[in-house]
Amino acid sequence: MLDQQNQDKLFLVNSLDDLATLVDYSLLDTLHCDPDATDDGVDHHPRQVFSGHYVPVKPTPIENPEYVAHSKLFFDELGFSNSLAQSEAFTTLFSGNLDDLPEPMRQQGWACGYALSIFGTEYTQQCPFQTGNGYGDGRAVSVVEAVIQGQRWEMQLKGGGRTPYCRGADGRAVLRSSVREFLAQEHMHALGVPTSRSLTLYVSTSEKVKRPWYSEGSHAVNPDRMVLEPVAISTRVAPSFIRVGQLELFGRRARKNEHPLAMEELKALVLHLIDREYAKEIDSSLDLPEKVLRLAKAFRNRLTSLVANWIRVGYCQGNFNSDNCAAGGFTLDYGPYGFCQVFHPYYQPWTGGGRHFSFFHQPVAAERNFQMFCSALRPLLTDYSDAQSELEQIHAGFIEEMEVKLEKMWASKLGLSAYDADVFAELFHLMMQTPVDYTLFFRELSNLPNDLDALKKSFYTELNPTADIAELNTRWLHWFTQWKTLIEERCATLSKDELSLQMKQINPKYTLREWLVAPAYQQASEGHYDLLREIQQIMTAPYDEQSIEVEAKYYRLQPTALLEVGGLSHYSCSS
Repeated sequence: MLDQQNQDKLFLVNSLDDLATLVDYSLLDTLHCDPDATDDGVDHHPRQVFSGHYVPVKPTPIENPEYVAHSKLFFDELGFSNSLAQSEAFTTLFSGNLDDLPEPMRQQGWACGYALSIFGTEYTQQCPFQTGNGYGDGRAVSVVEAVIQGQRWEMQLKGGGRTPYCRGADGRAVLRSSVREFLAQEHMHALGVPTSRSLTLYVSTSEKVKRPWYSEGSHAVNPDRMVLEPVAISTRVAPSFIRVGQLELFGRRARKNEHPLAMEELKALVLHLIDREYAKEIDSSLDLPEKVLRLAKAFRNRLTSLVANWIRVGYCQGNFNSDNCAAGGFTLDYGPYGFCQVFHPYYQPWTGGGRHFSFFHQPVAAERNFQMFCSALRPLLTDYSDAQSELEQIHAGFIEEMEVKLEKMWASKLGLSAYDADVFAELFHLMMQTPVDYTLFFRELSNLPNDLDALKKSFYTELNPTADIAELNTRWLHWFTQWKTLIEERCATLSKDELSLQMKQINPKYTLREWLVAPAYQQASEGHYDLLREIQQIMTAPYDEQSIEVEAKYYRLQPTALLEVGGLSHYSCSS
């Protein structure tokens, strides 16, 4: 065991002074600033931003910040001392106060504009000016960009106050939504799904805002009352926060020649994206058309893999607009997300999301976002007809690549060496008609049970009272027999224990269940954080068996009394 003195030497960052030596503001130094921006970053009212990649903004600190939680795992990865999270300097910075930072850290943050498309259709009416020039980071303010252990990271405050893109809102996030996002990001990372990460979470002990939310036990579709909730700031971290919607904004401007620098700004943003997210995959010496084509291929690969992973772990983004789609190919913006419990292909946690953003429709929604991604790149290829044709082919190949990755994913979840369409189709119908708990079913299947009894632990049989139980049992037994035959073939090359372990590394035992998370943020609003931290610890080891007590509490069906309850089974996007 290392003694404490030697352990301390392993930490790269023990203070803000240490962090200051690592900052490197590539976005601010290489991209264009809004020419109408203020010098002091006090720019907190809705206005049109006509050009430039970013607007300097001074965050609005939350009042009387109190430490709630930090990601110990991510701190360790970054080489941050855990004591930093509760230090005065760290609390001050990541609750929104950038005054008096050590040089060369900057005392202003930045916000970026982006466009909106919903399921492949361009929109501007969400912008208060009906032009699209007022849509962007309304309450997200980036405050640090640094290169840490060879990896570039951008640190962004969620709930950091109003920006020119706030569209008249207050720029705040409440503790409830901040807890959900804080937990989800680290849970998804632990699940092996590419994602932004959680750094810290602070709450104000005095500042509150009103939000629409649900009465206790309400079955209303939308919130039925206004609730006064404490404000919070969570810091999320990613290699960059460039979104498909961001590329789209500059692609639209270039396409329409909205200002003299429009094409130059699009090119600069695309090259910056490549440098930030794809430098290992795209040679910097290539000419622009080839870089654009390789970017499209690389993003297609990442996006199709991401969505296959979402479905693997039961995750539904809820609102997969282009502005919620990271151009780096990872999960971004945990607003109306949810993890499927009672399986249904059209599971949708967000009341405003509709079928087009539902669980099994996410591959189609991803294709529409990829369509907008390619559309944004197209102006750069205006003088290159062959490259334009190749970009069209790359776009056209999305559906096939998505299908290949989905089939590979389903085969791995079922423990099979190859996808079997008949076995999957029958399972799909049985899971709906029974119905079953998505996470519990596949985890129990990973034990390679000898009979159906173990799988019935995942059945919500009371939810389908009119079902012909005998017929369902017959069909389940037939399916199970087919599956076992295929498994026995697989076990000719793997032992049963080896195959079971493989499946358990694909099928998590624990996923975030909203009815268990809700008590954590409710208790946190009263200053009690133990349950939140307990869930954080459990959900960052989602494949582990853990203790008997943890299993009894977190590995079980949702109580039927909580089904269809607002805020637990469905929720609005208010945050």
